[in-house]
Amino acid sequence: MPTESHLPVHVYYEDTDFSGVVYHANYLKFFERAREHAIGPDRLVWLWDEHGLGFVVYQLEMKFDAGARFGELLDIRSSWEMNGKYRMVWQQAAWRPGGEKAAVSATIQLVCIDQARRLQPIPLPLLDAPLP
Repeated sequence: MPTESHLPVHVYYEDTDFSGVVYHANYLKFFERAREHAIGPDRLVWLWDEHGLGFVVYQLEMKFDAGARFGELLDIRSSWEMNGKYRMVWQQAAWRPGGEKAAVSATIQLVCIDQARRLQPIPLPLLDAPLP
């Protein structure tokens, strides 16, 4: 699995608040979508169905510098690294067209749980294994 990825996200009217700026909680959706894109939806389904493992957010911190607007195309940039064997730390940012810095950035820590919601080590070999 690559440690860096980009995902273009169009800002739709439904993503904005009354002023035409992206509603703050929607950045969490954009970042979730980008992580899913980086890991792969087929892999996430396979991990859950075949191995009983899934990812949940353990901790997050966000910084809002310049809200994106209706009609813009954002570049959601994501990178991740391990922090011990239980935490996958993602650095994610929403970049506006021509921006010199991220409009919104976040540090999001994920942990892995089994179907009984017990903490499990991050399954690094499974993140790179070929899918059946």
